[in-house]
Amino acid sequence: MQHRMIFGVLGVGVMGKNHVRVLNEIKKVDEVVIYDAKDERVKEVSKEFEVTPAASFEEFLSYCDAISICTPTSQHYEHIARCLKNGRRDKSIFVEKPIASCYKEGLGILKLIKGKELVFGVGHIERFNPIIREICDLDVEIEYVDIKRHNPSSSRVTDTTVVEDLMIHDIDIVFNVLLPNKDFRLSASGNKNIMHILAKFDDTVVSLSASRISSKKIRKIHIENHNLTIEGDYMDQELYIFRGPQIYRTVNEKYVQENVMEKVLINKVEPLKVELKSFVDCVNSGEDFSVTAEQAVNNLRICELIWKKAR
Repeated sequence: MQHRMIFGVLGVGVMGKNHVRVLNEIKKVDEVVIYDAKDERVKEVSKEFEVTPAASFEEFLSYCDAISICTPTSQHYEHIARCLKNGRRDKSIFVEKPIASCYKEGLGILKLIKGKELVFGVGHIERFNPIIREICDLDVEIEYVDIKRHNPSSSRVTDTTVVEDLMIHDIDIVFNVLLPNKDFRLSASGNKNIMHILAKFDDTVVSLSASRISSKKIRKIHIENHNLTIEGDYMDQELYIFRGPQIYRTVNEKYVQENVMEKVLINKVEPLKVELKSFVDCVNSGEDFSVTAEQAVNNLRICELIWKKAR
């Protein structure tokens, strides 16, 4: 008989609060326990969602079977180490992206979890956006990819640059999903709030841009080959396919071309809910989570390469 699952959320700021809300709705999670260094925040969130507050980090660890780490990135390594060191058994760990503050710390986390009997996952949430799954199902040859991720300025994230905060989502999609395990060359230009990169994988060209100074929130993906163009919106979860011109003609000496446009029918979901439910299922089954620590650490390696090229 399956034992009760007690899931802990460490850090209940904006993202941690969303984790509490979603985990509280997952049927396979029997109880949610929370801890944060800010006592008032713990009281507020535990009352709102009727979850169990822990008075100390040690008490928090003693309760949990699995833990979601939603603390600032600069604290990820320390908290992962403490979660693995304490407690009567290895606890499965989900950590929000980026996995660590830098590539070196990421390598340290890989050493910490090596040989441990646990499920470890990283929160690269766009993997669970239905438009990405639909694009993968299309299984098209990719000759050009352009992804834009622009945000208005925010005071919420202060310990990462635009590359580790925003662009890392699209780094994960390109380097682990669309064009995995391929050699590449890249160039980059930008600063801590704006970054643009161009990368080349054999004959495939990739353009990624990210901004934290935009007056408009943008989450767009554009893919092309000789036969079709794909346009997707991460926020609206809408996907369109434009197939090559079927008719060329002239009307009143003007050039006309007619394309076929298809709107892909997508079952819209909350990616965080799909992501955390998938992790809970992995904890129950013992299977590996789809976003591995190794992939997340490699994403940080690419982030650092971008900064090296941008200097």
